[in-house]
Amino acid sequence: MKNIDDLVESAADLAERGLSKGEIADELNVSRETASWLVERSGTGAAPKEVPKSGPHDIHVDWSALGRDSSRLHHIGCAMADLLSKQGEDVDLTIGIEKAGAPLATTVARELDTDLGTYAPSKHQWDDDESDTSDGSFSRNFAQIRDRDCYVVDDTITSGNTMSETVEAIQQQGGNPVACVVLADKRGIEDIHGVPVYSLLQVIRVGSEESSS
Repeated sequence: MKNIDDLVESAADLAERGLSKGEIADELNVSRETASWLVERSGTGAAPKEVPKSGPHDIHVDWSALGRDSSRLHHIGCAMADLLSKQGEDVDLTIGIEKAGAPLATTVARELDTDLGTYAPSKHQWDDDESDTSDGSFSRNFAQIRDRDCYVVDDTITSGNTMSETVEAIQQQGGNPVACVVLADKRGIEDIHGVPVYSLLQVIRVGSEESSS
């Protein structure tokens, strides 16, 4: 994706295909507010709430050059596994956050010799005109928590809410999240609920947002 017009067009296409704003945010690696703004700008949805006309403060991360090639995806997953490799010998489960975190977690799980699980976050059901009350869920088609030590894998941290939700969901199932890893971190988060977060890339905004505090 080269510019904002490409993002708007992609958001419009996803909205027309029936994806929720949360799913669009996940597909485009942007915040939910940015997804709402993009859909509104495309003319395919209602105006978002509390989003400035000038556009939201966000950074789009396009890693499709990695995602569309299985060899590149494997190598990037190996690098993420390497970040986790010294975190604990008792870890035997890797949880991938759907959608984009799951293929990355598959490589991480293989490299670290763990079982594989997936978690669908609540944001996939979020839209402007709906209450944000639905819970996320672990897929029954993959390994279950069962009080195990585990890693958490996703592609991008935007606000940190999805990773935080996943860590809490694992803990509610009796699991012990040992460490989290992402491809890119927009917030520079070092830990979530005491669980360390590692990233291959950190995106640092130079300047202020409010200057952006």
